[in-house]
Amino acid sequence: MTAVAGGARRRAVRDGDRHVDTAHLLHSLVESDPEVREVFDGGPQLARVLGYLVQRSIGYGLRWQGTQEDSGEFPAVREPDGEGWSPSAAAALERAVRGAVLRGRVHAGGLDLLLALVTDPRSRAVEVLERAGVVTERLAARAADRLGAGSPLQ
Repeated sequence: MTAVAGGARRRAVRDGDRHVDTAHLLHSLVESDPEVREVFDGGPQLARVLGYLVQRSIGYGLRWQGTQEDSGEFPAVREPDGEGWSPSAAAALERAVRGAVLRGRVHAGGLDLLLALVTDPRSRAVEVLERAGVVTERLAARAADRLGAGSPLQ
């Protein structure tokens, strides 16, 4: 998780974004965690997800650069907090840790974060996944099965 968070922060800075959002987290997670890549419906689907994420990071495709993620699920932050996370990204990180603790783990892993990202249906991460043809409920169910986590969208 530390490597994923660090990668997401570097990506946000490089992209010129004020906050690290859920799409930054998703991008870093998919790039760095082989276990997460395994829960997708094969290489073509994963390639489409990465394609959308790369388009976004180079300034075209999904147009979010310089704006703050606000899914409506969490209050918007006017100025970056001390950590620079969007409300949705901060909530996803908290859900990932909480899910891991509930399963008796000390640390959250990539699948915990993936599950946490897809629980906010209006987040940028979910938008990327859906545009790439990913059925997030199915993705979450596969991740939850691997974790032994039960119902994935709680």
